Amino acid sequence: MRLLKQQIDQKHGSGFATLLPEEPEDMWHAYNLIQPSDLVRARAIRRVTKTSDSGSVASQRITLDLTISVTSTDFDVGSGQLHVAGKVASENEHVKLGSHHTLDLELQRKFTLEKGDGWDSVALEQLREACDTEKRADLWAVVMGEGLANICLITEHQTILRQRVEVPVPRKRKGGLDGHDKGMDKFYSTTLSTLLRHFDVVNAVQADKTTPLLLASPGFVAQSFLAYVKSEATRTTNKPLLALLPSILVAHSSSPHVHSLSEVLASPAITSKLSDTKYARETALMDKFYTFLRQDDGRAWYGPKEVEKAVEKGAVGRGGGVLLISNALFRAQNVAERKRWVGLVDRVKEVEGGEVRVLSSMHESGKRLEALGNVAAILTFPLEDLDEDDEVNGGGEGDGNEMVI
Repeated sequence: MRLLKQQIDQKHGSGFATLLPEEPEDMWHAYNLIQPSDLVRARAIRRVTKTSDSGSVASQRITLDLTISVTSTDFDVGSGQLHVAGKVASENEHVKLGSHHTLDLELQRKFTLEKGDGWDSVALEQLREACDTEKRADLWAVVMGEGLANICLITEHQTILRQRVEVPVPRKRKGGLDGHDKGMDKFYSTTLSTLLRHFDVVNAVQADKTTPLLLASPGFVAQSFLAYVKSEATRTTNKPLLALLPSILVAHSSSPHVHSLSEVLASPAITSKLSDTKYARETALMDKFYTFLRQDDGRAWYGPKEVEKAVEKGAVGRGGGVLLISNALFRAQNVAERKRWVGLVDRVKEVEGGEVRVLSSMHESGKRLEALGNVAAILTFPLEDLDEDDEVNGGGEGDGNEMVI
């Protein structure tokens, strides 16, 4: 994302930023930045109807700049399209104030964003990440089994299923030749050609750091596919593909489905080679959290109330405290709800000195966190019975759960 212009008061949060999305990943950043009540200005196409003095009606589509007050957003991950709906906030000769309109934000088309409730610390951090020119290496992964392959792009902020490949493969038969080997060759050929349509091998090996490719499967399917890739690269003298071979990693997965990526990236062998990717670091943190949770030693808590209590007690601070929070919470429709989580992040960072990790809801790590209420914490020291405080305080006579007759 290119920052074309910025006038933001860092102290009070007022002002605007003009941005130009240049890559599909930028549309994901825009989706996280734009919230209900924000003002968005962008180029739009609107059908305008005019009535002449004689009573005849004529309509035409015109291009104009519109500013809307956002009411909702809709993001299509597969196509990377972002639709922003709202009410027109600045009147012009063609559009009435308060009328409804949907802006379709696209690549290479600038837009201006002004935060309805001001630019808070989380929004400013999201803006900084969106405009960070030092892009971390993406990771491509093929999670596969016999006849099934899921080709995925793992970026810093989302996991995208680019293509699903399914090729019928006959079962092996005892005591004779069968179509199994031919079926697997066809499957490997289809998977490789599909992968090369999505994965720009030339740019991957020309960058300062080669973009890694991960092959994972139950059994030996991934290893056999790598052997096929090597033979095809040699046979066709595909220099970019030959240059990519040293950066291809093979790992075991329990299934050929996308959700098994989390366990693959948690393995020490893969983590050590992909330690510089945000995905791997977040996966390692979630695994650490679950380890503490299994040990039941009071150092891992999840859920909004429990985590807030832990922060209030100063247990998510310097010395190992980590707040794990989903970016989905910052897209809440309720303004007070958003401020609640921004305040929690600010307290952990600025007051307690702890670490904050905002996990993407489009990654497996973020989906694991969603099952825990979208917020969890690793504590610097153990705390017990955080989930029972309300019951203890509410016990005795006049308990709120009792029915008085």
